Amino acid sequence: MSSMQPIPSANASTPVGVDTTARAAQLGAANINPRTGLATDYLNHFNEAVMLLEMIPDMPECAEDFLGWHPLSYAEHFRASNFRARDLAIEAYETADPGIRSDFDDIVTSMTRILTAVGDAMRGARQDATRARLAEEAVGWIKPMIGRAGGVINGQGSEADIDYIMAH
Repeated sequence: MSSMQPIPSANASTPVGVDTTARAAQLGAANINPRTGLATDYLNHFNEAVMLLEMIPDMPECAEDFLGWHPLSYAEHFRASNFRARDLAIEAYETADPGIRSDFDDIVTSMTRILTAVGDAMRGARQDATRARLAEEAVGWIKPMIGRAGGVINGQGSEADIDYIMAH
């Protein structure tokens, strides 16, 4: 059996005519999950926001740093990063299985909306205690979502499985 096989339609992360074994090795070497076509490096973008939010209760001046954070799409994050395989990461994301990518994008959209709303609320807050409370609430919402996004990236379980694990 040749390793140059037709690509099944269920695996959209491998371009047609590409050796699936070589493609999987290339993605794996670049820290991109070969099964999903997604890279956990993108979650660093959200982890940065969480880190800044976690500092606000003890150091209120960090609110300004958080307010300087702005959402980036998957491609924008990699274009702006020093990730060595940034072009491959973008291409793998663009050709990832539509169902997997949709699940991932839904979580990312929710995280982005929450962080944007928290930023807007912080801009309107007049007291450090209010900003601290907003930060604490946001961290409680975003951290589990980062875990869910990581699960999608790593091809681990369904959303229902992840929700069950997070609740117990």
